[in-house]
Amino acid sequence: MMGQPESKSGLSAIYRNNLVKSAWLVALVLLLATLCLLSISVGTRQVPWQDVFTAVQGQINSVDQAAVAMRIPRTVLSVIAGSALGLAGAVMQGVTRNPLADPGILGVNIGASLAVVIGLAWFGMSVAYAYVWTAILGAGLTAVFVYTIGSMGRGGATPLKLALAGAATSVALSSFTIAVVLPRNDIAGGVRSWQIGGVGGATFDTIQLVLPFLAVGFVISLLSSRKLNTLALGDDLAVGLGEKVALARGMAGLGAILLCGATTAACGPIGFVGLVVPHLCRLLVGVDHRWLLPFSALSGASLLLLADVAGRLLARPSELEVGVVTAFIGAPFFIWIVRRQRVREL
Repeated sequence: MMGQPESKSGLSAIYRNNLVKSAWLVALVLLLATLCLLSISVGTRQVPWQDVFTAVQGQINSVDQAAVAMRIPRTVLSVIAGSALGLAGAVMQGVTRNPLADPGILGVNIGASLAVVIGLAWFGMSVAYAYVWTAILGAGLTAVFVYTIGSMGRGGATPLKLALAGAATSVALSSFTIAVVLPRNDIAGGVRSWQIGGVGGATFDTIQLVLPFLAVGFVISLLSSRKLNTLALGDDLAVGLGEKVALARGMAGLGAILLCGATTAACGPIGFVGLVVPHLCRLLVGVDHRWLLPFSALSGASLLLLADVAGRLLARPSELEVGVVTAFIGAPFFIWIVRRQRVREL
């Protein structure tokens, strides 16, 4: 009888906690909807709201409405790519138990980029689906390579070793990409522009091309939430609870690789979204991946949309690619995480 009030208060606390998280979730959805409206109305040409709503309904009768029609696929791609990168970052941090894990920092995006460049320069790749498959293959091989290198030596795959292995791999692959592109003036301009990372050339054809791969990646990643919670307890305890650690890591990693590869094929390598977003979401909902993963997807979409809109406003009448803006945001954040975690403790 003495334990009954305590159990009721515990359930009440859980209910309040879930209520707060649900409120944050609604707020994120509203923020994302607001940013979508800003994305299709703000740019080099300011469009009145009346023309925005007219263009959304499919009626194109003016230059302003035509501008909105061009921004709609850009906005859709920003939402999809941002959510994919945010979710992939959260999954990678869960799989590696590494607060510095990110598709960019671990070299996964660069590996996908290099694979596409090699396909273009050496094999004359021209089929649309080949870009996506090649990017996913490059992302997967790079992820396996970095994890293998980071696992060598005493202590296994520590966060610091993984971060260093990823950074070294990124530099090496970036240099190799430049070496592949330099002799090929016919593709150099397009490749350099694509490597910055952006959503400016978005079309619905591009979105339809990568959507099936992203959908599978989203499903696998979100279904891995419980397994990531178990992995967070440590390998020994996870095995004791009946978890197949290698299989759990492999499935979650596959979801992240599909998300990274398909996004890189569509937008180029965009960095730091997967690093910044999960850390901010943990401040809102804690470390439970059942909440963290959907929050990271929504927050990633919001961040990339915000970066895209900011890039258009800061460099009028031109624009900054979204990859440049996210680097400005992410680099100081990365330094702050390293200082906060204290490198010797990673």
